[in-house]
Amino acid sequence: MSGTYDDIAPLRGSDQEDERRPTARGQVPITVVEPEGNARGGIVVLHESRQTTGALRDLMNALAVEGWTVVAPDLFHRLDGEPGAGVFGDELFDDFDACFDWLTRRGVFPDTIGVLGFDSAGTAAFLVATNRPIGAAVSVAARGIVEPLTEQADALVRAAPKLQAPWLGLFGEDDPATPPADVEQLRDATARADVASLVVTYPGLHHRADSPGDDDTDAADSQTRIFDWFDSNLR
Repeated sequence: MSGTYDDIAPLRGSDQEDERRPTARGQVPITVVEPEGNARGGIVVLHESRQTTGALRDLMNALAVEGWTVVAPDLFHRLDGEPGAGVFGDELFDDFDACFDWLTRRGVFPDTIGVLGFDSAGTAAFLVATNRPIGAAVSVAARGIVEPLTEQADALVRAAPKLQAPWLGLFGEDDPATPPADVEQLRDATARADVASLVVTYPGLHHRADSPGDDDTDAADSQTRIFDWFDSNLR
């Protein structure tokens, strides 16, 4: 099937009673965008909203045009989840694993699955790459670089040595949530990991491939870098 549709991804072990997540109902709602023809791999897109924005959906469609099956989970499907608060810890990994399994059941090879996230979901994508042997990861404006966002999210500079997948980080120099000095610390920390990493900074706030402005060449460049990163590492 090609096109865009909603589906559900079962949580691992959801056929058994799990007192840790009594409201999860054993499944994660997902939005899927599939390419025409055979998929070359899969991209799990983490985002902070209960609904995908128009710009984010355009990015997902563009990834599908490139041949990727794109899966965006509703990270706030649990009754006590609040958008904007971020989903980390076991719940994040449970939801990612559900998307990962959904893709592999449809014939996608594990080493051709990547993860992409923005803002605190970019932090989540980074942490997924430190805990799961995926093919590649991209974070845009990932927060919590030096100080953790929550008790369930390690600071990125501390988690960086555990990266298991090639990681690309995109940042804006004027983003108050990611000060340049913090970004430089992250650049140094990820350079010491056992996998490839690349940190790119853009002037001002021109680093958002999910919300480009009119004639925004930097946003176009950031989208190109995202696509090239997955092209180079998911194979």
